[in-house]
Amino acid sequence: MKPLVLYRVDLRAGDPASALERLDPAAPLLTGTDLAATRGDGVFETVVLVDGVPQAMEAHLDRFERSASLLELPSPDRVLWRTVVERVAAEMDVSRGAVKYILSRGDEATGEPTGWALGFAPTRHRTGVPPELDVVLLDRGYRSDVATTAPWLLQGAKTLSYAVNMAALREAGRRGASDVIFVSSDGYILEGPNSTVIARIDGEYVTPPVEFGILPGTTQADAFEALREGGDRVAVRALTVSDLSDADALWLCSSTRGAAPVRSLDGVAQHVDHATTERISAFLNARKG
Repeated sequence: MKPLVLYRVDLRAGDPASALERLDPAAPLLTGTDLAATRGDGVFETVVLVDGVPQAMEAHLDRFERSASLLELPSPDRVLWRTVVERVAAEMDVSRGAVKYILSRGDEATGEPTGWALGFAPTRHRTGVPPELDVVLLDRGYRSDVATTAPWLLQGAKTLSYAVNMAALREAGRRGASDVIFVSSDGYILEGPNSTVIARIDGEYVTPPVEFGILPGTTQADAFEALREGGDRVAVRALTVSDLSDADALWLCSSTRGAAPVRSLDGVAQHVDHATTERISAFLNARKG
């Protein structure tokens, strides 16, 4: 990741225009007692930019609000955060980039929440052509009903606490793979560490329900829209490991990669549908916000 643009966001400012302070990306940003750094206590979103246009902005703001609510953080000001993303995007001189924006519970000494936004150019996936992925299944260790039975575990919130997700990706690397699909302890397909699953089964494109404690997929939602426009059937329903074995194509969807096809699952080669991948990618890359 090459950082290009950094803004600190003053959450106390009444006017969005006066809330933004441009910083050198290498300059100090947080205090040593900010809970984002000491406890990972905060939420974030990453919006992809195509030719300077933020993609799926409203869906990302919806998820940002949902995550903040789950963590009992102050409700984000949508006008402010939209302004932040648009300001960063306007200063990015790349054909394909991204803006990560963060809301932290803030400095534990003052109790004041903190916010910032970082515009960057991904070191990979710059062309809008998604990579083919080698994926392994890993047990997440929670039942599929964890979001309702144990809401304090914050499943379904996009938090800064990514240590487990990064550990899962390292485990994938040890197994000769590049990504992960988590499975619940009661045998249901969940999501990737930073992606949403789509499986094509008997001609129908299926993604797991958010009630299983997974993030609402912004890219997956737009991928489904592309498929609907093409006359394909889509559905949200439970998937098991055996369902994935029956699928004739799989994708992992994320903002920076798009809909990336899975070429192997637990070492078993999977069919890669290049035509459908290209159709979804063309739709995603043509979005105007």
